[in-house]
Amino acid sequence: MAKLVTIFGGSGFVGRYIARRMAKEGWRVRVAVRNPNEAMFVRTYGVVGQVEPVFCNIRDDASVRAVSQGADAVVNCVGVLDEVGKNTFDAVQADGAERVARIAAAEGITRMVQISAIGADAESDSEYARSKAAGEAGVLQHMPKAMILRPSIVFGPEDDFFNRFAGMTRFGPVVPVVGADTLFQPVYVDDVAQAAVLGVTGDLSGVYELGGPDVHTFRELMGTMLHVIRRRRMVVNIPFPIARLMAFGFSVGRVLSLGMVRGPLTKDQVINLKNDNIVAQGAQGFAALGIAPVPMEAILPDYLWRFRPSGQYSEIKESARNLKV
Repeated sequence: MAKLVTIFGGSGFVGRYIARRMAKEGWRVRVAVRNPNEAMFVRTYGVVGQVEPVFCNIRDDASVRAVSQGADAVVNCVGVLDEVGKNTFDAVQADGAERVARIAAAEGITRMVQISAIGADAESDSEYARSKAAGEAGVLQHMPKAMILRPSIVFGPEDDFFNRFAGMTRFGPVVPVVGADTLFQPVYVDDVAQAAVLGVTGDLSGVYELGGPDVHTFRELMGTMLHVIRRRRMVVNIPFPIARLMAFGFSVGRVLSLGMVRGPLTKDQVINLKNDNIVAQGAQGFAALGIAPVPMEAILPDYLWRFRPSGQYSEIKESARNLKV
């Protein structure tokens, strides 16, 4: 019988790419999510019955144990960028990751891949970064041979980065950013998935920091995005002191609305945007895995075209203008 992998958060942005690749490798894939009915699309990644979404709450021992039983490997992709209700940074990214590793070890599972993030740091001022570091420590406590992947900002058709900012260009002449000079090393989502699959199928362990082939400032990333979508907009940097005040205002509004209104910026995100998000010098990365990362210029046009003024007809119109009568 084919081996079985349980992917926690397997219908999410990164998780679905891992699930697809694991299915192509011939593994049975158990996609553990909170809303299986919203994850039915993962079934198409394999033959009938090969990929199945199942219910799991990563905050609950019994739930995690139920989806871990019988698995040969586990991959944890669950993470949050903002705290909502009981899904706090610590509950999901620290305690949740530790729970997956603890129960996997108890079930006799020998392989685990943990998706973390560049910037994970137990001493950081950011709760997000501290919880990511705590999650890594919890995983290694129970699964010392686990593979931990720390990607920079991840891009791809379903991303919430380029899609969000490209969407903003439809509503005004300005693209506001916080930390315009902060460095990023965008990494293609399927390259991260390929690294995770190597961790499941191979004898790999340790921490790998994953960044694409190029390093850019936040401002330069917006410039690239604007070039791809054929729009001219002014990229305006919001100074950190003003960004902190904005984040505070959004947090007050969230409290007064009992959580119904969520602002576009949080205090923790402002803290993170102060720090460069690039692969550390000397860190293991794609080279150690034998993977050549794909540049974002090769992928962005494939999904950002819908934000162009003429959408799918943009290139046709440009070609027409260049015709000589």
